[in-house]
Amino acid sequence: MAQKPSIPKGTRDFNAAEVAKRSYIMETIKEQFQVFGFQPIETPSFENSETLMGKYGDEGDRLIFKILNSGDFIKNSDEILKDGTYVKKMLNKEFFNVFYNQYLSKGIKLSKKESITGFKLSDKDKSYISEFLDSYVIGYQYKMSELKLPSSIKGFLYSLLKKEFNLLLKYTFDIVSVIHYIGQNETYWESHLNRLQNEMLNSFYSKQLSSRISEKALRYDLTVPFARYVVQHQNEIEFPFKRYQMQPVWRADRPQKGRFREFYQCDADVVGSKSLLQEVEFVQLYDAVFSALKLEGVTIKINNRKILSGIAEVIGAQDKLIDFTVALDKLDKIGEEKVKEEMRSKGISEDGISKLQPLFTLKGDFGSQVESLKSILNTSEIGLKGIEELEFINTAIANLKLKTAKLQLDVTLARGLNYYTGAIFEVSAPEGVKMGSIGGGGRYDDLTSIFGKPDTSGVGISFGLDRIYLVLEELNLFPATITASTKVLFINFGETEAMTCLQAVTKLRQAGVKAELYPDSVKMKKQMNYANRREIPYVVLVGEEEVKAKLFTLKNMESGEQTKLPFDKLLEALK
Repeated sequence: MAQKPSIPKGTRDFNAAEVAKRSYIMETIKEQFQVFGFQPIETPSFENSETLMGKYGDEGDRLIFKILNSGDFIKNSDEILKDGTYVKKMLNKEFFNVFYNQYLSKGIKLSKKESITGFKLSDKDKSYISEFLDSYVIGYQYKMSELKLPSSIKGFLYSLLKKEFNLLLKYTFDIVSVIHYIGQNETYWESHLNRLQNEMLNSFYSKQLSSRISEKALRYDLTVPFARYVVQHQNEIEFPFKRYQMQPVWRADRPQKGRFREFYQCDADVVGSKSLLQEVEFVQLYDAVFSALKLEGVTIKINNRKILSGIAEVIGAQDKLIDFTVALDKLDKIGEEKVKEEMRSKGISEDGISKLQPLFTLKGDFGSQVESLKSILNTSEIGLKGIEELEFINTAIANLKLKTAKLQLDVTLARGLNYYTGAIFEVSAPEGVKMGSIGGGGRYDDLTSIFGKPDTSGVGISFGLDRIYLVLEELNLFPATITASTKVLFINFGETEAMTCLQAVTKLRQAGVKAELYPDSVKMKKQMNYANRREIPYVVLVGEEEVKAKLFTLKNMESGEQTKLPFDKLLEALK
């Protein structure tokens, strides 16, 4: 049975018209990149895993496509399974019994809030358990010294506990609640422990297997490979270095409208300058590109990670900055209440969340929002620094003016990537178009330090080619002429006539006219239908009579008008 042809979910084939439209967008972006002084580079489609992993946060890391090494993976499985038994042994009932008894011995008396569903922990209780568990895990390394295991295994188990602390904390709440409510009744709370063991084992096996069977990964974006490029080629680069790059990236995301697993990014970055004039120029670049595409009314949203750091400081969640910003970044997608739920699950206190309420309802123009932020962040030095940077950018843009875009402050904008340190951008489509962001970027002061080059500040932006395509298609903004590939088709009446046609086609091509000869001498109706389906605007008929007279019959496919012309006039008509 023949195999049914298909492609992986989240990928696409492109026909000639689609390729032409995509090329139109890319050429427009490239032209503006060059006008603004950016130079092109390219990097490999895959990188060493260590180059990519850990640069995008836990959520981003899960979306990285890993490439399997060649070879036999089974021979290493016994060692991985053996390590897994140590993990399971470590997370036994004794671990939690001892933890709970030590917890009670500190004199902490939890108020009983019994219901049908069991004991409920307050946020205050959870906060205490989090702190206590953290210190207990540190102390647990001494207990592990009693186990008859190699020191390397003990070190591995301890590091695993620290690495999986958030997962451990999540189930500790459940287990402590159940133990407190029903005591040491094993049959009732054992399922909670089994669930924790299974999740940590799955997490452990996944990470161990990944590291042993895959050493390379498809690039997730163009920014981290660019940072690697800068460090690797730093002796060949003149700083500040302005580069643009237009290549595909891959993400193991859930496919949906405007979100694909394989897509192009069109990036521009500057490294080697801390000047805020670079941010100003990127706002202008966004405006220039979308104006050139006739896509008017886009909104360039701007915020600053320093402001987010200041807010985290004010609400007492400095140690949870990444969790806080990742949750806040989902506001447009999941709404205020779901964001609050996620923050609670990450251990951010109810008091801290209540202090965030003004952010969810902040309105008004740029100036009024800034004044409100100043009052919220009046005790945070880093937060006020972020406000100062935003004011500089906004003032400069107000003086320089934008063509068709508008700059808007959005304090809930918290692009969930670990490397942004200053201004952050996100571009949304014109009002009425249901589409996610069509561009984004920001300032990253420390990115190259992970590759051994500290103190090299950078800032960059990206254009979402695929989403821009969908927006232009929805608004019917593609020029009508860009999908036309061939301008004229010569009809094939036979071998003798075909040779005359081919000579003319060759001369037309040399003059820059897109021309082709139908390859087979078939019925004229079939050839004309072919020209119609391909939207070729002209056909040329060269029969026996035209060959003798050295003339060409040019037919306009839209009007049906036909004219007999010598070659020089034919060329003139088609130029």
